[in-house]
Amino acid sequence: MAAALIPRQAEPPNLESPVEALGGLLTPPGLHFVRSHFPVPSIDPRRFTLRLGGCVSQGLALTLDDLRALPSVTRRLTLECAGNGRAHLPWDAAGLQWEEGAVGTADWTGVPLGVLLDRAGVGVAASHVLLQGADRGEMEEPVPSGGVIPFARSLPLPEARNALLAWEMNGGTLPALHGGPLRAVVPGCYGMASVKWLERVEVLDRPWQGYFETVDYARWEEREGLPPERVPLGPMRIKAQIVRPAPGAVLPVGEPARIEGAAWCGTGTPARVEVSTDGGATWHEADWTTAAEPGLWRLWALDWAPLRPGPARLLVRATSSEGETQPEIPDPRRGGYEISHPVPVVITVAEP
Repeated sequence: MAAALIPRQAEPPNLESPVEALGGLLTPPGLHFVRSHFPVPSIDPRRFTLRLGGCVSQGLALTLDDLRALPSVTRRLTLECAGNGRAHLPWDAAGLQWEEGAVGTADWTGVPLGVLLDRAGVGVAASHVLLQGADRGEMEEPVPSGGVIPFARSLPLPEARNALLAWEMNGGTLPALHGGPLRAVVPGCYGMASVKWLERVEVLDRPWQGYFETVDYARWEEREGLPPERVPLGPMRIKAQIVRPAPGAVLPVGEPARIEGAAWCGTGTPARVEVSTDGGATWHEADWTTAAEPGLWRLWALDWAPLRPGPARLLVRATSSEGETQPEIPDPRRGGYEISHPVPVVITVAEP
């Protein structure tokens, strides 16, 4: 049976990639995960206008043709939903029950937001940039939004400059499900920062305090001597995933096998990956099969010959170039987000 997206919600559409789609340089066509907070808006690309204002010398109103006339770049980048892996938490966490596949890699083509900010002239007091989508709705969880709101997130100014405003995905027109006609793609950040159906950019002189910055997509953070405070989610945590063998696979005892997967992070690059074939009792360093590039998952492999018949519990953990290692257990302070602990893949080793 051909691989297909896994529905996690019918409306708005939320679709998870099958695990086998995570093992290549790019997510295969039609298998990149889809995350939607509100119904997909209907936007006529011929009438589309992106508006940029706020703390700038001059506001901008740009059509899609205006944007395409600017020097474009193509970046291969990995996006992960901040709730990826929520189904594996040992507590009941509200939200879509993603397993492993709310992550994907694509080639995105567009113009860096920094080009537009320079054209508009950023004010000296500017510190953050708000990205607002055309999708709108009313939130009930984690708390009611009190009415219809747009999906919007902000970025510190340096990160905003590096964001890509993309109109192509994998060499073709950006599909509506993935945010067409225009979306942001923010390297290294969880997917909620890469606002889809982008229609407005506003330069701010202070941090934004919107719903998707303080109520949702935020975690509790403790600071010495101070009460816990809500902090917006940002860079992706270091994480590795086993792609092959799949859960439930049967491997013949004594015959060579290969364990393969991907690792990614938002700060630095994946630098070390270790695999356990005995549930975490011992660990073996795997080999990288692709080079390290910021914002992009890195593929790895470990050759293994299982020697004992019976169930085998496979685990993988990664360490970044910045020294961050996956935690052994999930952190309750993160709630249902930033889920990066190793999740076992249980297989069977059988006599040939």
